[in-house]
Amino acid sequence: MKRTEAREQAFLLVFEKSFKDEPIPEIIEDAKQARDFEEDEFITKLVNGVFKNLEEIDQKISDNCKTWKLQRVSRVGLSLMRLACYEMLFEDSIPVSVSINEAVELAKKFAGTDDSGYINGVLGGIARSIEQK
Repeated sequence: MKRTEAREQAFLLVFEKSFKDEPIPEIIEDAKQARDFEEDEFITKLVNGVFKNLEEIDQKISDNCKTWKLQRVSRVGLSLMRLACYEMLFEDSIPVSVSINEAVELAKKFAGTDDSGYINGVLGGIARSIEQK
């Protein structure tokens, strides 16, 4: 499975978790039963990483959502930003620009028309804050 496809599957799991207060393994099992989902090490690493570091990730996103509170961001947008932010902060092998681009492309596919630009702006702010360290 290509990384782009794996990222899309990881996004779907992060999105599904936003509706369910279940452990990740249960959400993965539900995905296997409900759709054509193949578990992959990269997917599992991303999803577990997002929720292991959720507080720090949400703080970074919140710090860069200048005019919006996290509660106002759509679940699709927030799930995409969480996934990309995890990659940007914790996956040194993935260039920041790739994480942002993949999130924007997924937003074009799954989110509303204005969401991709908003996501790009928030993630760009996070990227700048990372560079300043």
